[in-house]
Amino acid sequence: MTTPSPFSRRSQVFPTLPRGDVLGTYETYPEAQAVVDRLAKAEFPIKQVSIVGSGLKTVERVTGKLTNAKAAGAGAASGAWLGLFFGLILFLFSAEPSSFVFVGAAVLIGGGFGMIFSLVSYALNRRRHDFTSINQVLASQYEIIIDPSLTIRAQELLARPQPTE
Repeated sequence: MTTPSPFSRRSQVFPTLPRGDVLGTYETYPEAQAVVDRLAKAEFPIKQVSIVGSGLKTVERVTGKLTNAKAAGAGAASGAWLGLFFGLILFLFSAEPSSFVFVGAAVLIGGGFGMIFSLVSYALNRRRHDFTSINQVLASQYEIIIDPSLTIRAQELLARPQPTE
């Protein structure tokens, strides 16, 4: 029985870390991505390449203070979108030409319910989370892992001077 290559489709059934040679280590994802883009432009088989981030950290960037007005506005907007969706579905499956009024009503009702639910949720969680933020997962370094049979070819391609555009 043969063992599938770490870069074959079969190995993607169960998530595993790619194995192979480390072509390079970079501090940022865009740096690693630029190397892979360069290989792709040189007609390199990039299906045999992986970018692996390590040293993962969760970063929460605070974007502002959460107030009743912001919570109500966000809830109303979210509810209005949901109301628009359901209103359009009702309109599409209705035989009445005047059923477009249902779309407006659904937007208003959805916005109202969204605002109420958002304000109640904000009131219940106010002491725990009184700000808005964006969560990100970042790596401290990124390695390009490559199939060992292609390492020399990739190194030669990367050693060539880049053509100026």
